Amino acid sequence: MIRVLIADDQALLRGSFRVLVETDPGLTVVGEAGTGAEAVALAERHRPDVVLMDVRMPELDGIGATRRISAVLPETRVLILTTFDLDEYVYAALRAGASGFLLKDTPPAELLAAIRVVAAGEALLGPTVTRRLIAEFARRPEPAVGVPAGLGGVTEREREVLTLVARGLSNTEIADRLTVSLPTVKTHIGHLLGKLGARDRAQLVIAAYESGLVTVSR
Repeated sequence: MIRVLIADDQALLRGSFRVLVETDPGLTVVGEAGTGAEAVALAERHRPDVVLMDVRMPELDGIGATRRISAVLPETRVLILTTFDLDEYVYAALRAGASGFLLKDTPPAELLAAIRVVAAGEALLGPTVTRRLIAEFARRPEPAVGVPAGLGGVTEREREVLTLVARGLSNTEIADRLTVSLPTVKTHIGHLLGKLGARDRAQLVIAAYESGLVTVSR
């Protein structure tokens, strides 16, 4: 059973999300929060598997709440939900530790699937989110040429895998591109998560760009 916490400042939306989530026999709602601070407190109390987190909330916004939850509850995944399709939220949310980003008008079946994806430890990075991340890094100065910062302990093969992850390829596509088995790709990604201290695939993408291993131009 996947345990879900719902955080949204609108009671009607919280109720709607609860009804939707509980239509799935494999999901259960363990709490509802109307503010970011309440979301943090309830997360610490109930230790949910997934938090559905609104961005704009009183007391503490969803980005700040995500940052605090990720810091104290590394096993809890945060799935950002918002009506605001704005560029600045994407990078900030993922940088704070969120494992996914969806608009509130996402079809119900896709939302339920997204909860399962992030609960399983995967990141929910659709093409739109990836494009926005790339656009964010395009606005930044190019890093100096040389060994990417923070990747000193990463092997050459792991760097190849990390580059493809950052380009949005799935594990299967990476296996095909490198002519290796799917379990081998999963092993490399596991090593990368450990070496880079990343929670999931979303943070690997950020690490690849921030280190300079991947840039918008290559």
